[in-house]
Amino acid sequence: MSPFIGSATRTPDWRHLRCELADGVATVTLARPEKLNALTFGAYADLRDLLAELSREKSVRALVLAGEGRGFCSGGDVDEIIGATLSMDTSQLLDFNRMTGQVVRAVRECPFPVIAAVHGVAAGAGAVLALAADFRVADPSARFAFLFTRVGLSGGDMGAAYLLPRIVGLGHATRLLMLGEPVRAPEAERIGLISELTEEGRTDEVAGELARRLAEGPALAYAQTKALLTAELDMPLAASVELDAATQALLMNGEDYAEFHAAFKDKRPPKWRGR
Repeated sequence: MSPFIGSATRTPDWRHLRCELADGVATVTLARPEKLNALTFGAYADLRDLLAELSREKSVRALVLAGEGRGFCSGGDVDEIIGATLSMDTSQLLDFNRMTGQVVRAVRECPFPVIAAVHGVAAGAGAVLALAADFRVADPSARFAFLFTRVGLSGGDMGAAYLLPRIVGLGHATRLLMLGEPVRAPEAERIGLISELTEEGRTDEVAGELARRLAEGPALAYAQTKALLTAELDMPLAASVELDAATQALLMNGEDYAEFHAAFKDKRPPKWRGR
């Protein structure tokens, strides 16, 4: 996303979530605990717009996405979304489904690592939000469920059929998206759906530690690595190595590359500037 900003200032308050910024880390918390953080139209739109705003801020170097209360996110609200969509026409439904996809694209395309801190349920759209993150740090209580076929819809919602096979393989993805059965933390770790399984109750702490580690690192190198991981998923090898070569040539002209060499010679830690 472009770092150039227009006349509008950053939104100070969000109705459907909380956003806290400290030391280069943005912590975004879904804040509807009485509904297991079920998503509404407004919550999707807030996530889409917040990620766009944060992507334009040079101060943000990592983001933690978490859920308040007993779970991460139970998916779309049954009454406020599923009930409402039954009365929408095709044009309105297309607008809504495009918006949910825009949220996933925003997670994948933002120029900083995103860490999903998952405890309790991550179901439906909540499971896809976690799937879109760069890291999934999970509590033993975590359970993932891609429930779309269970409500009579395609399991390939919000990019799930694109992302999930690339993380767990086609066989596991077929089972999870077709059947919609919950996957608990031990199996999720075994098939690669979880990046790190924490001790009980330590998910937010561990996710925060990882975010701070990333925030203190070479931000431009991380941003380009994330961009290449996404861009090269469907590229032939020849195109991938050419894109890698162009990217490395640009970064070798950067301040961080020169700083590493200076720090190595001076026998000190590098002072990364993200340039």
